[in-house]
Amino acid sequence: MRRLWLLLLLLALSPLRAAGPPQRVVSQAVGTDELLLALADPGQIAALSNLGRDARYSPVAGEAKAYPTLKDSDAESVLSHRPDLVLAASFTRPETLALLRRAGVRLLVLDRFDTLEDVYADLRLLGQTLGHPGRAEALIAQCRARVDALAQRLKGVRPVRVLAASIYPFTAGAGTTFQDLCDHAGAINVAAEAGLKGHQPTPTERLLTWNAEVLVADDEPAIRERLAQIPSYRLLPAFRAGRLVLLPGPLMSSVSHHRIDAYEQLARALHPDRFK
Repeated sequence: MRRLWLLLLLLALSPLRAAGPPQRVVSQAVGTDELLLALADPGQIAALSNLGRDARYSPVAGEAKAYPTLKDSDAESVLSHRPDLVLAASFTRPETLALLRRAGVRLLVLDRFDTLEDVYADLRLLGQTLGHPGRAEALIAQCRARVDALAQRLKGVRPVRVLAASIYPFTAGAGTTFQDLCDHAGAINVAAEAGLKGHQPTPTERLLTWNAEVLVADDEPAIRERLAQIPSYRLLPAFRAGRLVLLPGPLMSSVSHHRIDAYEQLARALHPDRFK
């Protein structure tokens, strides 16, 4: 009953939809924070996600400190900022999306971010929605220039066979942001080559047959020691030889244009001769 009363109160406080670009935008996820900060006028941002200021998850944590943040990722926290537009991702909890829709607030859910082309589509959509299509196109042009320059630098390299390593019992196959990272950094994702799609349980007994030359993991604390406790990684020749590349977690998992930083960092680690 209290939850219903609170929701009704928030509905009453929520503004009516106005014509023209939104002026009170709330971002519900870290990925939408990244896109919103890149395209919006500062005055259009009402609040960013509850994890937006946490550098463990967000590559724009420093920039996010200039704005209010959600107390939680639930609908009540979002609606308390009286948004006229809410940005969410397809992995947002379904019950949260349902409550936001019931509130009648304009909701933009981004659901494709596996590739850089998906990111460009998101930037264009958000740029149009915010009233800044030219800003979105300028950012896309900058991204394309960086990606083209990296591709030229890596032209003719022998791709390095890599495996996404994690303390969790999953690895990344085709159709993932890790595959996109490999596609731009001169690497072959051995899990995808073996037929894995999406994030799948790590096939312990098959890892040795994949001939991974380098393991790639995010740089969370004591990651080398934690991976060494997992037999499926500890026995790999690449791990035993110390061939482990660590990348900032927020960049490895980025669903925005910031993933290009990860392309460049991984490419530099795998092909240092091309960056002399």
